Amino acid sequence: MRVMLFGATGMVGQAALREALLAPDVEAVLTVGRSTTGQENPRLRELVRPDLLVLGPAEAELRGYDACFFCLGVSSAGMSEEAYGRVTYDLTLSVAGMLARLNPTMAFLYVSGAGTDSTEKGRSMWARVKGKTENALLRLPFRAVYLFRPGYIQPMHGVTSKTPLYRALYSVVAPLFPLFRGLASNQISTSEQVGRAMLEVVRERGPSRVLEIPEINALAGRS
Repeated sequence: MRVMLFGATGMVGQAALREALLAPDVEAVLTVGRSTTGQENPRLRELVRPDLLVLGPAEAELRGYDACFFCLGVSSAGMSEEAYGRVTYDLTLSVAGMLARLNPTMAFLYVSGAGTDSTEKGRSMWARVKGKTENALLRLPFRAVYLFRPGYIQPMHGVTSKTPLYRALYSVVAPLFPLFRGLASNQISTSEQVGRAMLEVVRERGPSRVLEIPEINALAGRS
């Protein structure tokens, strides 16, 4: 399996990269982003581009991949719908449209979030924009599109959030995580589970196109 990964420096992206590099059936991983991951591995190659909306000059390097894990995302806090849409919808569809043309047999995995609004009409701005993005991705001519909707993710194995507030929250929750997991297993995943589930859905094809927390955790258990 040859995997392409966008957003490898974010928490979900770090998890996906870790599990991909550990998987014996992943022969190559290409990360695409504005900065390097700082990791070295013989199976890892990094493509650094200052503007991810301008990937045309790198088309030759983006061919020949079986899966794309699209883990890019920003918080909607303090952003207008237009600004959030440029990052969440416009960038995602620009990349996905190119990859669908270059790799029509690819599986495209988009990390969305629990509570995403597929109707695009709800009161929550971020949920509407995410829903609009999901719906547009499903119309692209990939072999398969999977929409991951994780909820709370507990980082493991050195995976960290880029947001200081979230890092502080995770450090407080970590000692209590086994208790929370026992009480609300269908609302919580670990970073390891999310990364493993992304690989497993490409290997075996997922039970559905939209994967909520219980499906994500179940897929991780199969790997």
